[in-house]
Amino acid sequence: MSGENTAHDGRGGRQGRLSQWLRGRRPKEAADPAGREALLLAAAGAGLPLAPAAHPAPGYRCSCDRVGCPTPARHPVSFAWQTQSTTDRAQIERWARHQPQANFITATGMVHDVLDVPLAAGREALERLLDAGVEVGPVAESDDGRLLFFTLTRGTPEDEDEWWPCELDCHPETMDEHPGLRWHCRGSYVLVPPARLPGDEGRSVHWVRGPEHELPDPLSLLEVLTDVGTRHAGREDAGQVGAGWPPRH
Repeated sequence: MSGENTAHDGRGGRQGRLSQWLRGRRPKEAADPAGREALLLAAAGAGLPLAPAAHPAPGYRCSCDRVGCPTPARHPVSFAWQTQSTTDRAQIERWARHQPQANFITATGMVHDVLDVPLAAGREALERLLDAGVEVGPVAESDDGRLLFFTLTRGTPEDEDEWWPCELDCHPETMDEHPGLRWHCRGSYVLVPPARLPGDEGRSVHWVRGPEHELPDPLSLLEVLTDVGTRHAGREDAGQVGAGWPPRH
């Protein structure tokens, strides 16, 4: 998929100012210093807490000094990323300017969660949701084959007895255990656009629907995501699904 995605809001074709700015922009163009910083500040302005992450190095390597890094360019640079994550504009500007190559992660389970699904299933689910008039929030596409649906968090109750776990809950160390639907909540994170991925030039994480869209309740999306994901799980050639992307709304 190219970076020429149009952001869709599913509400009569109305688009926010940021979505209009994003239209037709390729990921590498959005990653120039001014565009990159604007996108990061837009995400923070929407309430997504950010922290610096590693970035690609030549040879499908990671900028960190870990030999054989298992998640190159996809992890925070600090072990304190949960407490470091912030929406403070001045701090994010400092990070962006002092670390011009860094990717950024957003810590989930504070303000928002992320429902992370295989790309083909995610594309079909997004089109179904928009066709049904469901309020879909920000959506990002990762060129490693995932679609990320940003939602409200299930909450961070003061009383731990009120926390309800889910078998879909995903944490950085359990990613391989969730090849289908992953629910990033407390203790997890995802890359936030614009982010560069290792491999071919131009591989990235980029917005399909920008962060100006309000975060929906995750349960309003979950039924469609699980239904479509279950059907896709048994298909050998999931790449046949999704022709005609992006959905026309």
